Amino acid sequence: MSARILVVAAQSAMQLQLGNMLRRDGYEIAIAPDGPEGLRQWTAERPDLVACDNDLPGPSGMELVMRIRQAEQNGSHTPIILLGAGTDVEAKVAALRAGADDYLAKPVHPQELSARVRGLLSRFHRAEQPQQQKSGRVVAFYGAKGGVGTTTLAINTAIALKRELKRSVCLVDANLQFGDHRVFLDLGPDSRSIVDAVSAGVVDLDMLGRAIVRHETGVELLLAPPSPDQAELVSHEQHHLLRIIELLRTLYDHVVVDMNERFDDHMLDVIGVADRLVVVMTADLSCVKNVRLVLETMAQLQVPQDRLMLVLNRANAFTGISAKSVEHVLKRSIEHQVVNDYRSAISALNSGTPFMAKRPESALGKDVLELARMVDQGAAASVELKQLELSPVR
Repeated sequence: MSARILVVAAQSAMQLQLGNMLRRDGYEIAIAPDGPEGLRQWTAERPDLVACDNDLPGPSGMELVMRIRQAEQNGSHTPIILLGAGTDVEAKVAALRAGADDYLAKPVHPQELSARVRGLLSRFHRAEQPQQQKSGRVVAFYGAKGGVGTTTLAINTAIALKRELKRSVCLVDANLQFGDHRVFLDLGPDSRSIVDAVSAGVVDLDMLGRAIVRHETGVELLLAPPSPDQAELVSHEQHHLLRIIELLRTLYDHVVVDMNERFDDHMLDVIGVADRLVVVMTADLSCVKNVRLVLETMAQLQVPQDRLMLVLNRANAFTGISAKSVEHVLKRSIEHQVVNDYRSAISALNSGTPFMAKRPESALGKDVLELARMVDQGAAASVELKQLELSPVR
C-alpha cells in the first residue's frame, strides 16, 4: 500500500502543485485548505506524512505543527515537512523548534520535495519497508566527541565480524569531509570512494558495485571522498547516503557505518535506518556531558532505547571517573567496556594494519570480538536461515 500524505495549503495553485508532485511518486494524497481542517483530517486519518504550507488563514502552518505534536500520544510521530517563504537559517530553526521534521523554502523543487519525503518516510516508517530491503543489519558507530576511538572500533569490529564470525561486511566511512579509513587501512589516494557511487546522479547497484573496495582482511569498503571539497557531491537533498545504505543492506549481513559527529541530514538518515547505534565514549567529564546530550537528542528523534548501545572505550585508563559514576550520571547502563591498550592501538594505526588483523588474541582484540558478538545478535538467526534455504534437500 502506498503512503498517504496530507497536504495542507490554502492556495489552490499550491494544492495542485504539491499534489501532482507527490502523486507522480505514487503517493495517495489528501488535501486540507486550512489548519483546523488539517488537524481534523490528521486526527481522523493519521496520514503517513504531512506537507504543510506555513502561509495559512487563521492558525499558521507552524501553529498546526505544534497542535499535532501536542495531540500525539503513546510515542506516535507523524513526520511533517513545513513549507515557508524564508530561506535563512532562522526560518528553518523556527520550524524545527515548532516540531517540524524538515523545512523547505518556496518555491519547491519537485526533486527536492521527492527526496525529502522519501527520506522522512524511511526514517519514521521503517516497519513498512519491504522485507527484502532489510536482510542485513546496519550498525552505526557514533563518537560522543573527537578522539574517543570511534573509527578504530568501527574498523576493528567490522574485521571481527568478517574474520571471526564469518559474516559478510561492508564498512562505510560516513565522515565525508575528513574520513580516515583510507589512512588507517593503508589505502592509496586513488582508491575508489563513495563519489564513484553517486557520479551518475542516481545511486544503483551497478554504480555502487564499482565504488566498493575490497580490503585484504575480507571486509569490503565504501571510502569517504579523497578530498573535503568532493563531499558536496554526496547530496543530502537527494539522500544519497540513505539510498546507498538501503542497497548495501540487501547485499551484506552487516553494514558498519562510521558516523560523523554532526547531526546533519546525512547522519539523521543513518540514525533512521540503523538497527544498532553504538555510542562510543571515554570516562572524562566533557565526554560524559556530550553523551548526556546525545542521549537526549536520540530521545527527541524517537530512537528506541533498545537500539542504543553505550560503549566505554579505554575503560581501564585512569581518569578519576569510574564506570559506575558514568552510569549514575547518565541514568543508563554501559553495555560494553573496551580495555585501554595504547601500545597495540597506536602500533596498528601507524602500520596501517588494524589490531584485529595483526593481534586478535590481545586483550584489546578480545574485547572488540565481544563487541562484535553483541552487535551480531539478531543477525545470526537470519544467517542460519539463509544457509538452511541454500542447503540441498537430502
